[in-house]
Amino acid sequence: MEHPDLEVADIFRAHGPAWRQAQRGHLSLGQLKVMSAIEQCRSAALGGHALRCDTCEHVDIAYNSCRNRHCPKCQAGAARRWLEARRNELLPVEYYHVVFTLPATVAALAWHNKSVLYRLLFELAARRCVPSPQIPSTWARASAPHWCCTRGVRR
Repeated sequence: MEHPDLEVADIFRAHGPAWRQAQRGHLSLGQLKVMSAIEQCRSAALGGHALRCDTCEHVDIAYNSCRNRHCPKCQAGAARRWLEARRNELLPVEYYHVVFTLPATVAALAWHNKSVLYRLLFELAARRCVPSPQIPSTWARASAPHWCCTRGVRR
């Protein structure tokens, strides 16, 4: 398997310290830990072991991985397997992912009235988009709620 010329860890190591300083007070401890894990993944910082060929005595150093669930290097294989397994579950329709970003004042109100928000979003989607099944989902990112409707559209 070929290694990419540039990895997320390379970017974090090169620009992470300055970015963290610029974002000081805005990053959670969890976010800082993830960045640190990715920066240290498969480097001497996490230790490693030597692999020696019995025939030619060539030695390769294999560094330990961080095993963080957010690390693209550690989780690439698991992500590929998960996506392949989900491929068999897809309906034979084209999918569109539409995200409705709400102003902060409305988002705060919607957070406490999720059922009302979903009803209104689905009514709006039904009027504006091709009718089809809709799947609600929320995703909290940095404590900011995000709502979306995923729509399957018949071809």
